Amino acid sequence: MQEIQRSALTMYVSSSPTTTPLHSLDAEELEAWLSSAPPDQRRWVESSAFRADPSAWLLVPDSEGQIACVLSGRESGERLWALAHLPGLLPSGDYRLASDWPEEDIERALIGWGLGCYRFDKYKRQPEIRPRLALPEECADRVRCLVDCSVFVRDLVNTPALDLGPAELADVARDLASTHNAACEVIDGERLEKEFPAIHIVGQASTRPPRLIRMQWGDPDAPPLALVGKGVMFDSGGLDIKPGSGMVLMKKDMGGAAHVLGLARIIMTLGLKVNLRVYIPAVENAIAGNAYRPSDIIRTRNGTTVEIGNTDAEGRVVLSDALTLACEEGAERIIDFATLTGAARVALGEDLPPLYARDQSAARTIQDVSFACEDPLWHMPLFDGYRSQIRPAIADLSNTGTSRFAGSVTAALFLDHFVDPGLDWYHLDIYAWNLGDRPGRPAGGEAQGLRAIWHWLEDIYGSG
Repeated sequence: MQEIQRSALTMYVSSSPTTTPLHSLDAEELEAWLSSAPPDQRRWVESSAFRADPSAWLLVPDSEGQIACVLSGRESGERLWALAHLPGLLPSGDYRLASDWPEEDIERALIGWGLGCYRFDKYKRQPEIRPRLALPEECADRVRCLVDCSVFVRDLVNTPALDLGPAELADVARDLASTHNAACEVIDGERLEKEFPAIHIVGQASTRPPRLIRMQWGDPDAPPLALVGKGVMFDSGGLDIKPGSGMVLMKKDMGGAAHVLGLARIIMTLGLKVNLRVYIPAVENAIAGNAYRPSDIIRTRNGTTVEIGNTDAEGRVVLSDALTLACEEGAERIIDFATLTGAARVALGEDLPPLYARDQSAARTIQDVSFACEDPLWHMPLFDGYRSQIRPAIADLSNTGTSRFAGSVTAALFLDHFVDPGLDWYHLDIYAWNLGDRPGRPAGGEAQGLRAIWHWLEDIYGSG
């Protein structure tokens, strides 16, 4: 936590008149800037053949040879990533957004700068980021928080399972709870086996025992909001073992847990007016003589029996007990994050997580909010016609469908079974990963839907 807070201090500086202005321009805006620029600066830009192409940039000198301003190219309409390429390119110094920035775009650009500063340097020294961007006082705390929490999620997802197992994740949750005066309980051992049998049976083959992490924060009289996150710290696939190529990224299978801890951190830092509960089943899906098997039938916390069609579909199994507890403890709204299905990636790719919801109108609102803040989610249907695909002959449910189609939908329908009727429930099937390097989005762990869900919740509950 402390490392994340220190890194944020190196990204930004308090606003000052001595900072160098940054202009982010598309081709049309460049023409307007040139028409009002001093003649010597206009000649410099024209002679440099700067065309405001995306990720292009140019230092513009003044008459004394000092940097007068920076021009940066971007796609028309893009703001979040408009400056994300610059932190690793600009000379050391302090910079600010030029006065021609539209007010509604400032926060996104400031956040994009911070995400462009991200380097995962726990195991290897990375190039130091020297330029800093000035934060206007009125949005400084909010921008720092949103950047810090995205960095927090990225760091957790990037950390190898060797150093981040169920016990270590519980320690992270305890530290977060302590920082924000929240309660944190970790349930393991015989109590877990007795009260949360689905979580126990998935994690029992690992030498690192499974556990359920539970946090609570906020005014007990405020609306109860539950966040549930899949915390599979490493997924071998179990007895239905993954091939090596499918296992190499499985340290990220706890991405849902990282996201709900990151979202909880935003909620607690910015003071969302809720009674917050967080539930994380933390397990390692390993292989041993006591590993659960295909065709086993297990009993979940609410008594539902589940036939195991594939031990590699373990995420929905452990989430079943956590969702049940969230309902038992009185949640009025439940949001879960999970790196749940490859089918979601086949349908929508790495950058566009599907969102499932019972409230169709709210889901479409979230989708609109997500695109407005450049943290996109796509509303997908909880199509009841596919529910029969997860109803086997000899158990209440199967953790795999009878068809190889619509796997993300049937996984969502499985989770829906464990949420009480009438509750407001949302499920995000995230990837939590960037396959390649892009400005502000280095290859590795990624926070997806975090800012979108925060903005939506803030509109509903209010903060501060």
